Amino acid sequence: MEFSNINIIDVLPGMFLVTASLVATLSIAIKRNHKLIFGVTTISLLGVFLFLIFYATNHKFNVEPLFIIDGFGTFITGLLVMSSLAVSLLSYAYFEQREERKEEYYILLLLATLGSAMLVISKHFVSLFLGLEILSISLYSMVAYLRKRPRSDEAGLKYLILAAFSSAFLLFGMALVYATTGSMDFGGIAAYLSGINKLPLSMLAGFGLMVVGIGFKLGVVPFHMWTPDVYEGAPAPVTAFIATISKGGMIVLIVRFFEQIDGFKYPALVLTFTVISIASMFVGNFLAIRQDNVKRVLAYSSIAHMGYVLVAFIAGGELGTEAVSFYLVAYFLTNIGAFGVISILSDHDRDAERIEDYKGLFWRHPKIATVFTAMLLSLAGIPLTSGFVGKFYLIASGVNSGTWLLVVMLALNSVIGLYYYIKIIATMFDKAEGSETLALRPRLYLINLITLVVLSMLMIFYGIYPQGLIDRIREFLQ
Repeated sequence: MEFSNINIIDVLPGMFLVTASLVATLSIAIKRNHKLIFGVTTISLLGVFLFLIFYATNHKFNVEPLFIIDGFGTFITGLLVMSSLAVSLLSYAYFEQREERKEEYYILLLLATLGSAMLVISKHFVSLFLGLEILSISLYSMVAYLRKRPRSDEAGLKYLILAAFSSAFLLFGMALVYATTGSMDFGGIAAYLSGINKLPLSMLAGFGLMVVGIGFKLGVVPFHMWTPDVYEGAPAPVTAFIATISKGGMIVLIVRFFEQIDGFKYPALVLTFTVISIASMFVGNFLAIRQDNVKRVLAYSSIAHMGYVLVAFIAGGELGTEAVSFYLVAYFLTNIGAFGVISILSDHDRDAERIEDYKGLFWRHPKIATVFTAMLLSLAGIPLTSGFVGKFYLIASGVNSGTWLLVVMLALNSVIGLYYYIKIIATMFDKAEGSETLALRPRLYLINLITLVVLSMLMIFYGIYPQGLIDRIREFLQ
């Protein structure tokens, strides 16, 4: 790779994130100031997002041999950066109430965002693994950031051990693919596969091991065991990051990889992802019904939602990619909003995660309860929310590709999922005696409330007028 062949402007977003993390590090070395580091982080993320919006549309460029900067990658990178900005805005008040040092959290947030952004523009195993490790190592620390709390330490340790195992599976799988094809570039692997009629055993084993590693990162069945414990133990804003940005980067990576190698022509791979999708929908939804902890409900719900989005992934093609892109926007808005409510309602002592914490919420904080209700209805796929349009798009892609079994399973599981979302909503309207004594005493910050309102308005706007976003996605994917 010759540096002179790289258009510096095209790699500016990544360089800007690295620079921002260095500036934050130097600032901490001089003087600790939570507001200053928070300001550097938000301005940096906003700057990267504006750059992507005004410069990078329809711009395609390869940074050989590692990255491809195209419309799909640019759109998703913008989504990741904007989502990270929302998480950052929700994080300020959350960590301001806590005793730990706050400043390093924002460095980790910037680096984790960089790792996710690298995943979505990767076209080589080296850049894939580099992005994944930057993301994972940042997340280990973010999950265990509240180190004085045993559950946070436990969650961080579990995530560290299991993520290390999954990375080992992924790395061994990539090694087998490289040993067979002689290439780590997605294009080189595709060229090898185009010259054979049947996958050799070593390739099958390699892809199988890669599916294990990818499945863990996505938290799909049967690699989902870490999800509820890590969601419960991690700080609420970190959980929002894991549920959205971390998983979104990996989804886009497998979409790009499988499109390039035309992986959908191999029945064994399609069958594997079909089984994973269906199992994730049923296991996620049925286990969510049994929970009385809101974080764990959303954790199992996220497992089911990963099963949903795999329907469009398996469908493939242009419509499948559009559906994945739209669904990720809807899912990010909704999940960050839902975890944002948990962050706002959390106080100095603990997170607002027990179902009892929400008893009578509508009568104590009607605006926050309304936002949470809207977010839960969007997750359930109720009309007039972006979640409904997202699920409709997934079903349309499944129908278009003729994957009727997956379409039926998605529709059936959407009905099952209604139960636990409605259960939380009903709890918020339940004005039972003694709810006031159980209530947390959070400090409400204006910045959090504004962030939630903006997320809610976008979620409803894209649920009523989705065409503008759909046109924008098509424009980027051209």
